Amino acid sequence: MEAEIYASLPAPLGLSQSACAAGKIYSGDRGRKIHDQHHFGRTSGAAQIIARWELHDDGALDMKITILDDYFDTLRTLACFQKLKEHEVQVWNDHVQDVDQLAERLKGTEVLVLIRERTKIQAPLLERLNKLKLISQRSVYPHIDIDACARHGVIVSSSQHAGTPCYAAAELTWGLILSAMRQIPQQMASLKAGTWQIGVGDTLRGKTLGIYGYGRIGSVVAGYGNAFGMKVLVWSGEEARERARADGYSAARSKEAFFEECDVISLHLRLYTATRGIVTAADLALMKPTALLVNTSRAPLIELGALARALQQGRPGMAAVDVFDEEPLVDTSYPLLGMKNVVCTPHIGYVTRDEYEVQFAEIFDQIVAYCAGSPINVVNPAVLISPRFP
Repeated sequence: MEAEIYASLPAPLGLSQSACAAGKIYSGDRGRKIHDQHHFGRTSGAAQIIARWELHDDGALDMKITILDDYFDTLRTLACFQKLKEHEVQVWNDHVQDVDQLAERLKGTEVLVLIRERTKIQAPLLERLNKLKLISQRSVYPHIDIDACARHGVIVSSSQHAGTPCYAAAELTWGLILSAMRQIPQQMASLKAGTWQIGVGDTLRGKTLGIYGYGRIGSVVAGYGNAFGMKVLVWSGEEARERARADGYSAARSKEAFFEECDVISLHLRLYTATRGIVTAADLALMKPTALLVNTSRAPLIELGALARALQQGRPGMAAVDVFDEEPLVDTSYPLLGMKNVVCTPHIGYVTRDEYEVQFAEIFDQIVAYCAGSPINVVNPAVLISPRFP
């Protein structure tokens, strides 16, 4: 028996149109892939993939799984992808937020895999996904309408990975600190332009590193600061400040003192209602004109528009950010992108193969557990008594 799948869509996120197809389907052990044919439309600018699968005589695969926003078609190359070998998996490499387009793509989906907060799953979409049974992802879920999931009997499994640091994010944070303090991107651009050096940077040793949020990642970054000979100063909740003191670090006397005294401040807070806008324009105005603000957590931790205005006013003097108010960010007029005193990266804090293996092993384990009749890491447990749950 053959199944034939067609997908003709624009290539993802500014990649060349011939780089990859937007949607691919893999059938696992129960299906044998006969061949792929790639057609790249020179006129329409679309990439098309036609994949034919020969299914075994035992019929359809166990579950229809859809993975969204796998920009570089990475997940199927991971070892943990084999956890889904009994299922039909469709992978989309582009980003779509339009409800009609998503409803069309997901109309037969039983299990939806999300890559962090890249796609919002809200009530208008959920109302049209009558086959959906499970959303499997990792970490916080402000992009998912949990109440709407409950109304429609959709289980949300999301491991909170307590005690497991994201070393990839911590390493990127430190890379951004070094890049900003030593003006590495600007110096590289100057060299390529034939103008040699453009200025004088700053060293880290002896300066004060502020860690706002002493959790899994913040504590790792504090250790990096210690290794570089920096004084580490922590601001967080009282319990976290006590942990920092127990680890040998100092806690700031107050939030105001924290912003006034630090030479580098790195944000390491989860985004939820209480932390949205927790860093205000008034906080930023207290920073030194030579100070650096680093955000590899979530953009809405900072009051909307406050960072760009603060940089224009000279306090802080620099910023390094990996997160933005709207993602993916493709608007080149976004204020921070045009500032010479800002280093920007496109939310790549967790984007390494090693980190993907860790994260998606957990995400796929949640699917395996659901299929075995014992869902794990369920954030809306009332759904378990729903008639839709087998």
